[in-house]
Amino acid sequence: MKLLDLVKYFRDGGSFEEFCQKQSLDLESEAIEIYMEQPLKIDNDLAFFEIEKTEGYIEYDYNNIKYSNLFDFYYFLDAIEESRNDQNQSLSNEELTKLLFNYAINDA
Repeated sequence: MKLLDLVKYFRDGGSFEEFCQKQSLDLESEAIEIYMEQPLKIDNDLAFFEIEKTEGYIEYDYNNIKYSNLFDFYYFLDAIEESRNDQNQSLSNEELTKLLFNYAINDA
């Protein structure tokens, strides 16, 4: 799954609980984090891990693939919610994806 796919899924009304079930993620986790395959490029694949597995590391190796933490899922869901307000509603999924990616690599 790419970041654009994730944005589309949630902007189209996908639920967090259903997403976690499909991804075999533990809803009882303290936090679920969104990672991207290295080197960071907007179209790279994402992976989702419970913080208990990654121990909060910015970089995480899984199945011989190196990933970098973009942000936690709660931040992402807040951004999706913000994209629905009047001021941001005109943002396309692609524009929102670029904003989130730029935030992750520059500001986080």
